[in-house]
Amino acid sequence: MSNSIFLPDAVRAFFARSDLLDHYVLRPLSHIHANWELSWDLEAERYEHEHDSFAQKLNLLIESLALTRPPSQYHDGEDSLAQYVVARLNWNIRKNGHRWVGADYDAILEQGGHGDIDQKELTLAAAGRIHAALARGQMHFDDMEKSHAGMLGAVLAIILYHRADDPPHPRMADEDLE
Repeated sequence: MSNSIFLPDAVRAFFARSDLLDHYVLRPLSHIHANWELSWDLEAERYEHEHDSFAQKLNLLIESLALTRPPSQYHDGEDSLAQYVVARLNWNIRKNGHRWVGADYDAILEQGGHGDIDQKELTLAAAGRIHAALARGQMHFDDMEKSHAGMLGAVLAIILYHRADDPPHPRMADEDLE
């Protein structure tokens, strides 16, 4: 994998005006916030904050990802989440080559996220996946290979799930993104 680092604006553009992001990231969370469809605000260049929606937290997550330096091996963070599930939850999973087997990978990451303070490992994994896509010429979320978009979407949804009850960080209020 390329160790290319892309500028924050490239990461922001990767998510801009997506037709698929809400389907992959917010629809699975519609049991928490029913309003899962996103609307793009052309003037503010972000998703419109709407009632009963994760849009504001998604905007904050995108900004955080734009400023996150990706790890050279983003699977390492995912591996640490899986190792947490083995050690703390006693799941009967194992790594076979580069893949974890024995349970649904999304469920492994979601449960592992309970031991991931501030979703640090999940955020690094997401940043790594974004930069890997950009390095492969997939300049927008909607251009990603379906399985890769699904995996990135799951990681983003898991981050938002773990942050569902968190108030926005005071230094990253939605208005500060203007």
